[in-house]
Amino acid sequence: MGLPAGHVTDVPALSRTAQLKALGNGVVPQQAAHALCSLLQPAHGDALFDVA
Repeated sequence: MGLPAGHVTDVPALSRTAQLKALGNGVVPQQAAHALCSLLQPAHGDALFDVA
């Protein structure tokens, strides 16, 4: 998932169920980075924003 080894499993207070829940509710960091990069790029060829 792109997280460092032990990011969730080395937390002593988390049970196995809590570890799986924490990972299941997470967003893969690479997905978030790609989404942000896509959203921050200027739109090219979008007819809604063409001003002539």
